[in-house]
Parts: sequence; C-alpha cells; structure tokens
Amino acid sequence: MKNITTNITNKIDKQSPDLRQEMLDKLKKLYPPLFDNEGMLNQDELEQLVSDFSTPQTEKYEFNWAGKQQSKKKAFTASKATLRSDEKRSVDFNNTDNLIIEGDNLEVLKLLQKSYFGKIKCIYIDPPYNTGNDFIYPDDYSEDKQAYWEKSGVKQDGVKLDTNTDSSGRYHSKWLSMMYPRLLLARNLLKEDGAIFVSIDDNEAHNLRKLMDEVFGEENFITQVVVQTNPRGRSLDRHFAKTLEYVIVYGKNADTNTSIFEIQKGEKALAQYNKGDSQGQYRLLELRNRNPVFTRKNRPNLFYPIFINKDTGEVSLEKDEVFSTEALPLNSKMEEGCWTWGKKKFEKNKKDLIGNLASTGVWRIFRKDYIPSDGATTKEKTLWIDSSLNHENGKEEMADLFNTSGSSIPFDFPKSVEYLKKIINVSTQWGVNDVCLDFFAGSGTTAHAVMDLNKEDGGNRKFILIQIPESTDEKSEAYKAGYKTISEICIERVKRASKKIIDGGNKIDAGFKVFKLASSHFPENTFAPNPEKNDEENKKALVAYISKAISQKGLFKDGVVDLIYEIALKDGFELTLKMYKVKEFDENVVYKVTDSHKEALICVDDSLEDATIKQLERHKDQRFICLHTSLNTTKKWNLQNILGSNLWLV
Repeated sequence: MKNITTNITNKIDKQSPDLRQEMLDKLKKLYPPLFDNEGMLNQDELEQLVSDFSTPQTEKYEFNWAGKQQSKKKAFTASKATLRSDEKRSVDFNNTDNLIIEGDNLEVLKLLQKSYFGKIKCIYIDPPYNTGNDFIYPDDYSEDKQAYWEKSGVKQDGVKLDTNTDSSGRYHSKWLSMMYPRLLLARNLLKEDGAIFVSIDDNEAHNLRKLMDEVFGEENFITQVVVQTNPRGRSLDRHFAKTLEYVIVYGKNADTNTSIFEIQKGEKALAQYNKGDSQGQYRLLELRNRNPVFTRKNRPNLFYPIFINKDTGEVSLEKDEVFSTEALPLNSKMEEGCWTWGKKKFEKNKKDLIGNLASTGVWRIFRKDYIPSDGATTKEKTLWIDSSLNHENGKEEMADLFNTSGSSIPFDFPKSVEYLKKIINVSTQWGVNDVCLDFFAGSGTTAHAVMDLNKEDGGNRKFILIQIPESTDEKSEAYKAGYKTISEICIERVKRASKKIIDGGNKIDAGFKVFKLASSHFPENTFAPNPEKNDEENKKALVAYISKAISQKGLFKDGVVDLIYEIALKDGFELTLKMYKVKEFDENVVYKVTDSHKEALICVDDSLEDATIKQLERHKDQRFICLHTSLNTTKKWNLQNILGSNLWLV
C-alpha cells in the first residue's frame, strides 16, 4: 500500500492567477539575495542591484502619471469572477473554436491568463481615442462594493461608462490608467512571435508610444502605420482637416522572432517579372546600391570592379581576354558608390548576374530576381491609402449586413473589414490555428475580417472578442433598433457576417461561443466584507458565509455546465473545450473535459460515492477533479491511494 497522507492534495485556485506573486517567485528563484529570511523582497537590496554604485543618481528618464501605481495594481489583483456560457446567443456552440465574451476586458483578461498564456498570435484593439467625448472604463472592483455586472439594471440596460472630458484635471492620466493594466495583461497572452496592433489618433498617440515602450520594451517597437481613413478630411477640425489615424505595432520579442510576415505581391508588381529561363520567371534588379549613404569610403568591401563578357553578358571578378569590359558601381552623378553584394556572395551567385549596356554607354550589373516557389512577396508599407480602408467603407459594410442605410447603422465609425484583414494578414502566416484577440471589440469587425480572410486563403484562424455591455444612448439608431448594449450589436453583426459566409457555401468555422462575465459559483468569491467591521470580524463572517453555502445541498445543480467551465478555466483549459458525460459511472455524474492541450475527469456532485471511487481505479492515469466538500477524510484517503498526484480538489 502506498504511504499517502490525507493532507497532500493538489488544489485548483478558484481565482485567476496572482501574477504579482508569480513574478516575485521567479525573481526569488533567479536571485535569492534579494529576499530576506522571511521570504520578503528587500527593497534596499533591489535598489543596490539596479543602481550605479560609482555615481549616485537622483534623476532618471521615466514615464509617469497620476495614478500609475494604482492602475498597475489592478492588473495583478486576482479576479473572483467567472465566465458563463450563453448557448442561445451562440452559433454552432458545440463545434466552433471562436469566442465572443461579454464583459469588462480587464476582468476577462485576468480570467484568460492561465488558459491562453502565450497562445495569442495577433492582438488588435481599437480603444477609446480620448477625444474628450468618448468613454473611459470605470475599473471599480473594490471588495466592499458590488461588481458592476451584479449592479441593478445591468442585465437589462447595460453598463454606463464615464465620460473623460478634457476639462478633467487628470485627462491624460485617466486614459493611461485605463490602458496600462490591460496592456500588461495582453502582453502575457502574446506568443513569443506574436504582435499587437493598436489604432489611435493624435490625441494619445504620443502617450501610447511611451506606454507601450514601457510594457513591451522599446526594442520591440516595430512601426507606426499611417492610415488614411477620411480622404476628404474632417471639416470641423480647427487648423487642418485631418484625414488619417495610426496603427502602432509592437512585437512580443521582435528581435529574435518573426512577428510580421511579408505579403503576396499584387498583379501590377508581378507584371515586372517579365523574363524567364529554365529556373523560372524573373525580373532584373541592379546590383548597384542606390542608397547615397553607402559609398566606397564607408563600405570598402562592397566596392570592387566586375568584368563582363560583352557578347554574352556573363560576369567575373577576374579580367582576361573574354571578361575584358569593366563595370564599377557608379551612381547617377558618376561618383563611386558600392555594390549590394560582397565578393563572397558574388562568387556564390554569379550565374544569376548579367551585364547590360545602358543608353548612357555605361555598363551596369543586374541580378535575376526569381519568383519563389511559394510566390513573390514584399514588405508591407507603413502608409496605407487604399480607399477600401476608409471609414465610409466600414459604414457601407454594416449597412449591407443590417439591411439599412449608412446613416441608420447601429454603430458609429466601424472599421472596414479590409482594414482589419490587412492587419491580420501581415501578422498570421496563412492562419494555421493562429488566434486573433480583440478586447475592445466594438461592432465585431475583427471577427468578420478573420472569417473573410479564412474564406479567401483557406486559413484556419480563430478569434476571441471581448466587449463590455456598454449601454447605448436612448436617442441612438442602435437603441431604436432594439440594441440595448454595444455587445449586443457586436454579437448580432458577427452572426449576420457568419450567415452570409456560410450561405455562400464556404466550408470554414464561422460559428462562435458566447460567454458572459458573471459572479463565481464559489461562496469564497462572492462574499463581500463589511467595511464597517475589522479584519477579524470579516474573517468570521466569511467562514459563516461559506458554511451556510456548503450546507445548502444541491448548490450547483442549476449550473453544472457553467460550474465545470469555471473550474476548467481556472485550471488552464481553453474555453473551446469539449465535455461529455462518461457513461460507465453509476452513482455519480462524471464529465470528461478536453481541449487541444489537456484533459481531465470532473465531478461536481455534492457527494462522491464509494462505487465511483472504486470505478476510478480504471482511470488512475487520468487527472480527476472534484469538490473538496464531496469527500470525507476516509474517501479522500482512499481516492489519494488510487490516483496519487492525479487527484485535484476544488
């Protein structure tokens, strides 16, 4: 018999991960001297480690604002909420791998940390631009107050967000405090070769760059794209009629991993490949380096004569009777420049070089640039002026989906589908199971773009959208059309786009699962301490609250599926998990839960019967999760004897 004691048990945390403690644990493992004998971080030791011992410094370059530290705390405060499924508002719930989550993105991002850590390839967000008229998320989750989704009227009318007017003394600070914790959590979710794209305009572009430098690292800045979204310009602007906005792009690890891919060349560019030989079609590119900065003086290894057979155009580094005509990398002013290749690369690839006599009488060297087997590609430009990216296109697309005129669409200023397709295409290589996350989902253009792009190139990208149930204005077209919240518009828009794609005979995943941010099933997470009582009194009240909840047999009977989702999510399962009842268990209902990475057996019955414990002997190699309240001491000991480390309690 195994030597097992009843206090050795794996436990599933009922809250989202404590990211602050995880970071401290990693720091302690990396450098133990930073911690005292009681395991507490010694701030003096840390200060000495990062300081310059030779020169005391009182000033440093940093980006700061009122409320920064408090906003950072919000990112690392565990969430006590959960996500509940909403099958009625979903499309193809049991088969799809796409998600739309209704709830505040800060809380939802916390809940996704364990399941989606390092799994997201592309993040796109279109946050409030802080124009003085838009809304800022409240982020008020103190334990002595009700969470916003529990407040009166939320389910019926949505959440009222606060307007951040420019008369506020902390106008920029409020916006930065709203963005900071969300970006910190978003970075955790990115894959090592992932990238994040943020739409913004002039109001906060400068602050956003500095904020993202801090969160993602200045070295991971990729580019700032300029997008022409309003060619006519805004007539109400004071000095210049603005026509553009920006997309700021950062990688998770841009220096060592491919975050951005080249795109396929269009027909006009492919027409330049107008020559061919046994190796395929090619175009001629001059070997002379056209950058005026590069000269013989600063690139001496790239300056050397090339000799040409003027009858065949063949080239050589050695001059003889056949290769007698000399070519030098002279620039347009006939001054000494340099080649793009050094001698070593020249020798390796000289069969693909050819000399050509220009009309000026000067011999030039060209290289054959062949179309690769997987197609000709090019780098995406940082100036986007395609008419398909205009905001008017976004309005027309929504008007088409909702069978209405552009002035009556239920959402103001939706991004065009082509706008998002351009971003997703450059950050996902053919979209093989790449996940795209948008946690300011708005009208749901990101989901529409993912499905449309999969339809075009046969990709298998997935999407996760998060949108707060922000209430619509009673005077708006959306409210008049029956949409009480922005999240309702998002779900309906994606549903209509999905139907259009499916009706077109396209065999792609055009479904989505809907989840709603909600209160936890566990009493530990729903208890609200009384601010008028001290800590000891609140601890006693918590114990009494939990005892009363446990004594109510059948506490979870009405929400077994959602309870399993909560347990699985906090155990690290993805929300696209599959679950089904295991038929062989007679006395208890046991579910098998699987996703693309893991699996487990889960039972949430009030009491685990002896017959079930016996039957689990046939599953000793599988993880088994049950409620700790379903086991007495004897049953727990017996179960540990059978399952060992595969027993997990919640």
